[in-house]
Amino acid sequence: MNYWLMKSEPSAWGWDDQVKKGVESWNGVRNYQAANNMKAMKLNDRCFFYHSVEEKRIVGIVEVAKEYYPDPTDASGRFGMVDVRTLMPVKNPVTLEQIKATPELAHLPLIKQSRLSVMPIDAKSWKLLCKMAGVKA
Repeated sequence: MNYWLMKSEPSAWGWDDQVKKGVESWNGVRNYQAANNMKAMKLNDRCFFYHSVEEKRIVGIVEVAKEYYPDPTDASGRFGMVDVRTLMPVKNPVTLEQIKATPELAHLPLIKQSRLSVMPIDAKSWKLLCKMAGVKA
């Protein structure tokens, strides 16, 4: 299993929206690196659901419910999307500030490439972040 972090602006699509829907497509990604990360996602991979912009924190966990397929909102036909299924909220939201203050997480793309919306998380970091969030890895 691989692990990921997916960012969304809560005003556009927040955790509450995801919970209500249950399974939803992660569309609208127009960055090639983020799109390549989604192409690498496999069924049942786990993803942190991260509220970007003002909140900047991990708020929940989703899993890949459908692998990469064409995004109908992309007129160019270059980009695709995955579907994600709601799994659980985190008990303790993990802020970007907390992540930056943890030396073991200094290598994460969340810190090094702050504008990237879909990024890999290595297994060791996933376990640590789950511990910080108060959920089972």
